Amino acid sequence: MRFKKLLLIPFLLIWIVISCKGENENKPLKKENTVEAEFVRVVDGDTIVVNLNGMQEKVRLIGIDTPESRVNKRAFIQEKETGKNVQEIVELGKLAKEFTASKLKPGQKVYLEFDVQQRDKYGRLLAYVWLDDKTMLNKEIICNGYAYPLTVPPNVKYEEEFRECFRQAREKGLGLFKGE
Repeated sequence: MRFKKLLLIPFLLIWIVISCKGENENKPLKKENTVEAEFVRVVDGDTIVVNLNGMQEKVRLIGIDTPESRVNKRAFIQEKETGKNVQEIVELGKLAKEFTASKLKPGQKVYLEFDVQQRDKYGRLLAYVWLDDKTMLNKEIICNGYAYPLTVPPNVKYEEEFRECFRQAREKGLGLFKGE
């Protein structure tokens, strides 16, 4: 009799693990310092607009920097930094913007994870943006080669992951690095 009970324990444990796994799969991402928002539109490759508590907010994705998608002051700075002309930068910026837009749909739920500093000097929210499938948008963009790492302390939580993704994307010639 005791032997039969012992045989039952592994099956019971497997059943518990399987049923707990299924329970969490459809639940939204719940992390510390995270709020739910509704995606509205893409501004450029590293900036989106969300509806948060009934207000539209611009969100700058922490830890990444995409080329500018229009001619502006920052595009000329990137020209000096990269050695590419402004038109090339804007074309690459449009590719980055398209990639970001391909990951989002208007009305989609997103989850904003904040780091130490929550707003930049322009009043934009600073966040790591998580999707329902538990992927981080910031990381997807840089891992697919559409951004450079940009570390602005004190927001450094995923700095090493982003640098490694950037290195691999560049090595593989992904995104902006095709043909380099």
